[in-house]
Amino acid sequence: MSSVYGKMTVAEKEVSNYLKKADIWWKFEFPVFVYDENDRPRLWTPDFYIPKLGLYIEVCGAKKFDYKYREGVYEKNGIPVVFLHFYKKRRIWKFFLAERIKEIEKQREIEARKLRNSPTSA
Repeated sequence: MSSVYGKMTVAEKEVSNYLKKADIWWKFEFPVFVYDENDRPRLWTPDFYIPKLGLYIEVCGAKKFDYKYREGVYEKNGIPVVFLHFYKKRRIWKFFLAERIKEIEKQREIEARKLRNSPTSA
């Protein structure tokens, strides 16, 4: 069986090693179904999926790739994806990742609170 590490970029390997050291289990290029800007069904594969957190990580390594387009499609579909602009934030990407996860969890807590505070229908 071949290793996923052989298919990773240097940046992806660094992120995978960080997650591994933090004892966070992940899946590499786990597919996610989205509707694009024209409502066409698509299957995309962000770099990492963290099942226990229910979120994806996209390691942005190319300066010329349109990550804003992908961010918009994921947002439209309500799929939490952390975009790590590795080439821009080489020294602070770990801090950025932790902060984005906190923001996503805070938003989830707000949504869950709405359910807890809603009147029950009988």
